[in-house]
Amino acid sequence: MSGNRKPWHGVVVATSLPFTTGLQVDYGAYADSVAHLAEQGLHGVAPNGSLGEYQTLTYEERDRVVETAVASAPEGFTVMPGVGAYGGVEARRHAEFARDAGCQAVMCLPPNAYRADDRAVLEHYELVASAGLPVTAYNNPIDTKVDLRPELLAKLHAEGFIVGVKEFSGDVRRCYEIAELAPGLDLLIGTDDTVLEVAVAGAKGWVAGYPQVFPRACLALYEAAVAGDLGTALPLYRRLHPILRWDSKTEFVQAIKLGQDMTGRRGGGCRPPRQPLSPETEAVVRAATQALIDAGTD
Repeated sequence: MSGNRKPWHGVVVATSLPFTTGLQVDYGAYADSVAHLAEQGLHGVAPNGSLGEYQTLTYEERDRVVETAVASAPEGFTVMPGVGAYGGVEARRHAEFARDAGCQAVMCLPPNAYRADDRAVLEHYELVASAGLPVTAYNNPIDTKVDLRPELLAKLHAEGFIVGVKEFSGDVRRCYEIAELAPGLDLLIGTDDTVLEVAVAGAKGWVAGYPQVFPRACLALYEAAVAGDLGTALPLYRRLHPILRWDSKTEFVQAIKLGQDMTGRRGGGCRPPRQPLSPETEAVVRAATQALIDAGTD
């Protein structure tokens, strides 16, 4: 790892997953995507997250996606796969595979089979941490119905189960409470449309969607934001926000894949239950993306 950057620091792209017309995983296209992101100066990838449609993948597919990412990553480029699963035993299994495949860290949702209480959440992360890799928690109460509140994150960190949190609640106020309760826990930007606000609050990284579409512009935004260079960051943030906000919407996978297609990268379709964008939604996403392309954004 170059300099003092920890594997979960910097811009780690939550990668989408390309499929063939028959909806089989296109591992070759995925390998090209990982290599391209490294060439653009980004810091790593997080395969098998929500953007990677992990819920629709078999164990064998998830394993091969991880292996493909590791094989395509240059030295110093992080592979931090999502190990989300209904239960801790399954999540631990994915973390152990990631460890053995050569990954540097894992990202883990809370148990999402039911509305888990704090005891269940603590056990879940204890099981995942037992695989031996650093664990970044992924707080997405919208999808999982389990909220990793600041005081719960502080407990998980105090027990040594997590090193960071991808904060996807969208509530920037939490960032300050997390820093107060767990000053050693690394805050990671989780929603593309709060990059500036969470960066200013002390983020160490960004688990990001839209750098797959506009890698250089997003990297410039992140670096300016964490440096506190608002003169650079704010105008760029305003320009990018019409597309960044799609990362927080239900159709985020389809929107980002459309952006990849429009910028000459492989996006393509999604597996069920995700449907193609409605004509009305596609028109909005396409117009916002095209405006940035026309302005020379890369």
